[in-house]
Formats: sequence, C-alpha cells, structure tokens
Amino acid sequence: MSETRLTLMEAIARKRVVTAQYNGQQMMLAPHQMFERRGDLFVSALNLDKNWRSDDERRLGHFKLDGLVAPAIIDAEFDPLPSFEAAAPQSDDTLLLAI
Repeated sequence: MSETRLTLMEAIARKRVVTAQYNGQQMMLAPHQMFERRGDLFVSALNLDKNWRSDDERRLGHFKLDGLVAPAIIDAEFDPLPSFEAAAPQSDDTLLLAI
C-alpha cells in the first residue's frame, strides 16, 4: 500500500487536515472519503485554501491520489461538512473509506 494512501486513510479516520501539492499548487485539504474509479484511487476533500463566497457554497472536490505530492497530516482537526453523506460520487465508483 502506498504511503500517500496510508496518510490519507489515517487523515480520514482521525478527521485531520492534510497538506499536499496538487497540480503544482500547495493545498490544505479536509479529506472526507476515499473511493476507487476505474482502478484509480481518489479522495473527496474540502480545499480549505479556497475562497468560498459563503459557508453554504463549500463542497468537496475529488483529487486523484496519484496527483497528490508529499501529503502530510498536520495537527489540526476539521468538522465534516454538514451536508456530507458518505457515498460514492458516481454509481460505478466504489467507496473505500469515509469519516
């Protein structure tokens, strides 16, 4: 099992914030779930660095694990989005882990 996968699984289980680079950009993510799509692993996470117009607008993005570089758990907890329900984003996805 890859170190990236293990780091994200721990962050989901413990509701911890993760820092990582994605597409060359440093991000702070609140990972809510991990799923598989056509053999690739993804994490659904809230990008804490993104400027949202309102709290109601905040939503999870889907990040391919292969694209996350140097993920690290930091000593910060997060509260799940109130609207979050653990479910695979698409009908042919497989949910692997959720908060």
